[in-house]
Amino acid sequence: MMEHGPGPGAGPVRAAGPVQGGQCRLRPLSCEQGLLSRPDGSVVFLQGDTSVLAGLYGPAEAKLSKELPDRAALEVLLRPKVGLPGVLERSREQQLRQTCEAVLLGALHPRTAVTLVLQVLSDAGSLLSCCLNAACMGLLDAGLPLRSLFCGVTCALGPDGAITLDPTARQEQEARAVLTFAIDSCDRKVLMATTRGSCSVKEIHQCMVVAQNASDTIFRFYRDSLRRRYSKC
Repeated sequence: MMEHGPGPGAGPVRAAGPVQGGQCRLRPLSCEQGLLSRPDGSVVFLQGDTSVLAGLYGPAEAKLSKELPDRAALEVLLRPKVGLPGVLERSREQQLRQTCEAVLLGALHPRTAVTLVLQVLSDAGSLLSCCLNAACMGLLDAGLPLRSLFCGVTCALGPDGAITLDPTARQEQEARAVLTFAIDSCDRKVLMATTRGSCSVKEIHQCMVVAQNASDTIFRFYRDSLRRRYSKC
């Protein structure tokens, strides 16, 4: 377990109630940075009743077997709320690492190691997108160099084709398909996408557009969170 401790400028930042994102609604967003004393960066990110704790360690000295001569070696560990990590967690670790590596300027810290630890506190739906958002805010809190920000957005397709943004666990269970996108802040490019269930290419595109529109709200929330935190320093 990661150790709790006081952090400079720590304090919760919340979006005021559900906010519009494209055609649908996002659940309320909230985050608190600098909660942990040991990591170089930390954040608790909440989307509705889903919450994830992220801890960033590094850049630090890398083990010789994992050292990369031209960039930092990034490791992502996803810990479920209970029990040990399984196949699903390993798959998501790969998706999270792929997204983080797409924006992390690792060449500025060659032969070092960066470790991102994500602890699931509560899973009430859209967990992967909450992990992505916690990861981005954790990277920012650690002061690591990034070429852009990124966010995660999940969409659920109902049996009738209706799109639900940021679905709850029950909405995911009732959905015909669940899609999660990682989107960058520069030109809203999709960095990573994953789909569970059955959907057409047209429906994937429709969900992608909804997710890209919703990303504007999340990036505004990032900016407001950072502004409020550092205005207190």
